[in-house]
Amino acid sequence: MEEPDFWDNHQIAQKVIGEANVLKAWTVPYNDLKERFCNVIALYPEVDESGDKELMHDLEQELEIIEKLLAELEIRKMLSHELDPKNCFLSINSGAGGTEACDWALMLSRMYERWATKRGWKVEVLDVVDGDVAGVKSITYRISGSFAYGYCKAEKGVHRLVRISPFDSNAKRHTSFASVDVTPEIDDDILIDIRPEHIRVDTYRASGAGGQHVNKTDSAVRMTHFSSGIIVSCQSERSQIQNRETCMKMLRAKLYEKEMEERSLKLQEMGGEKKEIAWGSQIRNYVFQPYTLVKDARTKYEVGDIAGMMDGEFLDDFINAYLKEFG
Repeated sequence: MEEPDFWDNHQIAQKVIGEANVLKAWTVPYNDLKERFCNVIALYPEVDESGDKELMHDLEQELEIIEKLLAELEIRKMLSHELDPKNCFLSINSGAGGTEACDWALMLSRMYERWATKRGWKVEVLDVVDGDVAGVKSITYRISGSFAYGYCKAEKGVHRLVRISPFDSNAKRHTSFASVDVTPEIDDDILIDIRPEHIRVDTYRASGAGGQHVNKTDSAVRMTHFSSGIIVSCQSERSQIQNRETCMKMLRAKLYEKEMEERSLKLQEMGGEKKEIAWGSQIRNYVFQPYTLVKDARTKYEVGDIAGMMDGEFLDDFINAYLKEFG
């Protein structure tokens, strides 16, 4: 990267930088942990001899932090699939429950946005379809960050909500469902053959923010792949060309994942089979009433702080539990 002609080929340069960042994601935290632990080891004899209780307390706290960081690094070690370090596309679709389900899909989208932001990842909304009354019918993100796909793939499945609906004048308890789908962003070094005659491209006016440009131009793009039935859409960019490029990336990612899922030996690595967005197929339950509880149906991990969960506070704990058992 220090060579003067490094940036002559932008695509190759970006690939090298990506590979370097993957290595740094391992070496930087490892070296930091090693240095911090060596500092504790060096100070401990002096503290033990002097009997400084305050400093001993500080060292004990530092060891607890080191232990926590080491546990996180061990979790990351489980992300050994070649696609785990990559960025990803995360889609949320409302299921059984009507308006309540659309509101639930919006709640989940906020949870993932807050969680990803706290991790320092970049979150972009690529496409959104609003609900008829409230919430969203579907929303798709591009999440960019170190091991984004490796962590997000644990969220793939149906999420079930139980609460007293704010849309019910009788204040009855309702059950709603939303599905989360996650696919890795595929680089150009993985060849996926998509010929023009294999797809249909439709353009339409975007429905989101954007002012006059959105209202006057057909910049949004929808692609339909005939043989697989896969449909992707993007309306986040002002340019139709940019939306086409993003759609093609999403389509390549979904086709690659479909190919992998068709290989029985790779089913577990790629996140498992898709299920109906309804009762009995959920991977996680979120209960607001008559008590508060979030419980994962796969790992049995649970927390009682539903508000903190919806703020993205405990999502890492659920993902780590999944990776320890199935990663």
